[in-house]
Amino acid sequence: MAQFRLDPNTLTYIRDLLQGAAIDENWKVALDKLLRATREEFVFDNVAIYLIDQISNTLEITYARAIGREKTAEADATWGEIFANQVLEKKGVLIQEPVKGDDNRLLQAYLLGLPLYGREKIIGVMVLIRFGGPEYKDAQITLATIIGSWVSVLLNRKVHIETDQILSTLQQKVQLQDDFVATISHELRTPLGFIKGYTTTLLRKDTTWDDETKIEFLTIIDEETDRLTQLIDNILESAKLQSSTIELNLLPLRLDSLIRDVVVRVQARNKDLRIEVDLDKVPPIQGDNIRLTQVLDNLFSNSTKYAPGSNVLVRIKKEKKYLLITFSDEGPGIPNAYLPYIFERFYRVPGENNRFGSGLGLYICNQIILAHHGKIWVESEIDRGTTFFIQLPIENTA
Repeated sequence: MAQFRLDPNTLTYIRDLLQGAAIDENWKVALDKLLRATREEFVFDNVAIYLIDQISNTLEITYARAIGREKTAEADATWGEIFANQVLEKKGVLIQEPVKGDDNRLLQAYLLGLPLYGREKIIGVMVLIRFGGPEYKDAQITLATIIGSWVSVLLNRKVHIETDQILSTLQQKVQLQDDFVATISHELRTPLGFIKGYTTTLLRKDTTWDDETKIEFLTIIDEETDRLTQLIDNILESAKLQSSTIELNLLPLRLDSLIRDVVVRVQARNKDLRIEVDLDKVPPIQGDNIRLTQVLDNLFSNSTKYAPGSNVLVRIKKEKKYLLITFSDEGPGIPNAYLPYIFERFYRVPGENNRFGSGLGLYICNQIILAHHGKIWVESEIDRGTTFFIQLPIENTA
């Protein structure tokens, strides 16, 4: 019976084989390296790996490669499935030799199947095939068993990485929602506190207020009521957008004209806000006037909150099949680490200015632009300002 001798060359080969696969973080790349290195001492032509689906409890193809003498014979996703199920049923190493007498070497397939384990239970099966022989020897089966154990390690590492990513995503979502609850509690209490305070003051019977003071107090109450209404509207709006129930009233729309109208209205409300526009004459698009106005209003509102006193430049131009709107300020900017998250629901950039807003405005903007088959993104430099880009298709988006 052929056996491995524990000579230095054998030990070095096994060490290099396993170390080469261990250092690569990508499980498929590591698996490719491992199997190709294995083939230097142990010839096989095809390999397939099946994993047990946790829902259906059936074997599903996860990895298949033809790396040997008949690469054109790489099978489809069902290759080796019957034999793999036999290995799974036996719960042990299984060898299948071809029926003798057929001269077609592609039909002379020698199969070697090995169960793959994770946490003391079978998680899948690895099938090795060689066309036209020779038969598998004991030493080769021993090596295949070692390789199978290391393949199990790689696949378990894959599962752990994927699970860790899922948990990390869930943790981030939970944290965002916790932050949202805390923020909303604060955002609701602030206008309610103003409304209650000034209303109580006006209703005091032991004091008489002159008309100018009454108007001042009522103006504050009116503004805080609007703020509270806007917050509630944003919460409801984000819930609709998250459930993909947004409805658009698409009509022919001139974006340059829409921007001019919004700028006039915003400047009337914010006398100190300096807005510069550079608007090319552009063709109309199919758009929802109210929704796109909502996007622009939100971007102007962000500028007044996070870049107070900054100049704002709004441009629009035609680029092939799209219109591109750029919305730039000269504020403090956003750190690069936070840019990938600012369109997520409830997300607020950490820092001194995170007392503003509920983390819903840019999420709503993103969903509205996506509903128009467009794209919105942001670029920013610290102490140089922030620019939002909105790309909308010119062709009918209905």
